[in-house]
Amino acid sequence: MLLHVVHETRYRYMPTVENAHHMVYLKPANGSGQTLLRHALRVDPAPAQLCDAVDMYGNTRTYFSLQAAHERLLVVADSVISTSTAAPLQDATACAAWERVRDQFRYQAGTAYDSASEFLFASPCIPRDDAFVEFARPSFPPGRPLPDAARDLMNRIHTAMAYESASTEVNTPALDALRQGKGVCQDFAHIMVACCRAMGLPARYVSGYMLTNPPPGQPRLIGCDASHAWASVYVPDLRQWLDFDPTNNRAPGEDYVALATGRDFLDVSPMRGVIRGGAQHTLEVAVTVTPLAPGDTFSGMPGADG
Repeated sequence: MLLHVVHETRYRYMPTVENAHHMVYLKPANGSGQTLLRHALRVDPAPAQLCDAVDMYGNTRTYFSLQAAHERLLVVADSVISTSTAAPLQDATACAAWERVRDQFRYQAGTAYDSASEFLFASPCIPRDDAFVEFARPSFPPGRPLPDAARDLMNRIHTAMAYESASTEVNTPALDALRQGKGVCQDFAHIMVACCRAMGLPARYVSGYMLTNPPPGQPRLIGCDASHAWASVYVPDLRQWLDFDPTNNRAPGEDYVALATGRDFLDVSPMRGVIRGGAQHTLEVAVTVTPLAPGDTFSGMPGADG
């Protein structure tokens, strides 16, 4: 599937911002079932400096600085990605039981380093807490293959949690979301990652997008889609990470685009920064994910001149 993604972020400031430094994670990943065909980032006003770098988890991050006074900021990321459906897991019973994977990642002197172990520990939005163990335990009976256990956990989170917009903030800890029983996709992903880590299993947070189809007969609206998030669990037998979307209770497929992976949201937030001035500001974010036919052409960035 070919997907055209436009992610538009607008800030308006009062009083004027004198100078600013920003970091964005807006360039889709290249690999693991998707190929980045085109990417452009527009910043208005034009930055004094703009450069890309790769972080410790392999994500592309872009830094830019604004040295002139400005009352507004527009950042538009325009990308075209070719996605594919992951090959279905033919026989989960062939994978090791979850407790064998847990034991594999327990510290033992002299064992070889495995990069997946980076995702075993607590992080700013995902603390260690017995509440995650208690919630997760029914999904992890002795001898259950890890993919089956993770799939069951995804289903139980989807059932137990209510999706409610604006019920949490971007920095809400996973434990708070679990206790209140509601949240947004970020919280669903955080809770699944927290539960897996609580059981001694490597799990990471994935930021990205999901194609949202309008009701039959209704046109697609510009900006009606949104950023999305899901969880990824490491399965050593397959030597790969398996993705699980507890918000929608399904495995991500060709209608998903991965942006970046990290320990939690704070590692890969789409945009963060430090500004001088602008004590009050308004923020508007619009995301449009449009399917393209192989022969389609696409024009630039909707709203980029506004």
